[in-house]
Amino acid sequence: MDLFSRSWTALLTAVADTPDEDFERPSGCTGWLVRDLVCHLVIDAQDVLITLVTPADTEPTVDAATYWDLADAPPTGEEPLDALIPRLAAAYGEPRWLKFHLDDVGSAAGRAARLADPTARVSTQDKVLTVGDYLSAYVLEWTLHHLDLIAHRPSAAEPPAETLAAARTALERIAGAGFPAALSDKDALLIGTGRRTPTERERAALGEPAMRLPLILG
Repeated sequence: MDLFSRSWTALLTAVADTPDEDFERPSGCTGWLVRDLVCHLVIDAQDVLITLVTPADTEPTVDAATYWDLADAPPTGEEPLDALIPRLAAAYGEPRWLKFHLDDVGSAAGRAARLADPTARVSTQDKVLTVGDYLSAYVLEWTLHHLDLIAHRPSAAEPPAETLAAARTALERIAGAGFPAALSDKDALLIGTGRRTPTERERAALGEPAMRLPLILG
C-alpha cells in the first residue's frame, strides 16, 4: 500500500512539474506524445477508483504477478481505446486542463487506495484479486509510466529508488527469472519491457532469459 502511494505521488508530481511545451514531445510509449500518456493516466486513475468499489465474493484467480497478461507484440495503436487516447488528449487543448483533471481524479484514486482494506477482494477484467495485490500490480504500472513520461527529459526526476526496486522484483516474478545484478533497476525495467534495446554485453549477461524478452504487459 505504501509503495503504491509513493509511486503514484511521484508520478503525479512529475506530471505537474512537466513544462507545458514538453506535452508535445514524444513519450516512452511508442506512438504517444507526453499529452497522450497523461491522458492515459487519467483513465488509469478512473480504473483504480472503479476497481476499488467493485467487490468480489469469490476466491482470487490472480495475484500481483499473474494479473498481467503478456502480449505477443507491442501495441500498434489500432486497438480502439489506444486509438482514442490521442484524440481525447488533443481535445483537452491546453496542458493545464489535462494536469487539472489528472490531479483531481488521481488524488481521489490515491485517497481511495489509502482507505482500502488490503485483504478485501475486488474484480476487474474478469479477474479476482485482493486489493493488496491489485495495488502492488500498479506499482509496476506507475513506475514504468513515470519512466515513459521522462524518457526524453534527462533532467527530470526519476521514480523513487524503492519503487524502481519493487517494480524490478515484480517484473522478475512475471519473467520467472532474475535480471543480472549488473543491470540497474531502471535498465532492467526498460530492457525487460522492450523500452530499450540491450547492448550485446547486456544481452550476453542476460543469457537464456533474453530470448523471452521483451515482456509486453497488457
